[in-house]
Amino acid sequence: MDLSDALDFPQQNNQQAGGPVWPGQPANPIWPGQPANPTWPGQPANPTWPGQPNQPTWPGQPNEPTWPGQPGQPGQPTAPGWPGPAPQTGPYGAPIQAPKALTVPFDLPLQNGAFNKMLITITGEVKPNAKSITINLNRGHDIVFHLNPRFNESGKQVIVRNSMIGNKWGREERELPSFPFVPGKPFELKILCTDTEFKVAVNKSHLLEFKHRVRELDQIRGLSIYNDVTLNSVNVETLQ
Repeated sequence: MDLSDALDFPQQNNQQAGGPVWPGQPANPIWPGQPANPTWPGQPANPTWPGQPNQPTWPGQPNEPTWPGQPGQPGQPTAPGWPGPAPQTGPYGAPIQAPKALTVPFDLPLQNGAFNKMLITITGEVKPNAKSITINLNRGHDIVFHLNPRFNESGKQVIVRNSMIGNKWGREERELPSFPFVPGKPFELKILCTDTEFKVAVNKSHLLEFKHRVRELDQIRGLSIYNDVTLNSVNVETLQ
């Protein structure tokens, strides 16, 4: 599937956990020192498709999220501001705010399941003496997507990806050119669900893909995060 297909969606909807990511910044998670629109290094604050007009936003709202290394969204008509009613076309309705203090282990229900263009943004800090971080997308007792950065596995740093269906682990995927997590340092992790795979980016750089092993995305009803991490925010929205 071309990623451009995953970026052509008419409206944005959010499901949020946690308060503003950084003091003085809007609720939409951004990286310190970056503009309100969560873009990647080397991109303009509001990128567009070649030959397309810029993307207007809701009054008072940050711009639509984009994916690392990809152009932004073609122009759309302006929608009503927030607060106040606005059109909702994606699986998620108005933002859902969880308590500002996010405890680990952390569980977030996905009441409408996963779907094409679902974007999960997680910000936090790796603990100083971290051994591992675990992020799971769950279908009941099945783990549809298991993302497991390990900081010292026989002296090596590795990010293990797998699934566990019917209490049986599948084939591990381990090969990666880099390990972007640093003990004691903050991070921003994004998981984009498409029709064919999960895409993962860390600290504004695309990192990996994981092909779907379960096709019924709407049956994925939970996100779990645990082990050696402190969470600042967890946000679920629809990529434009």
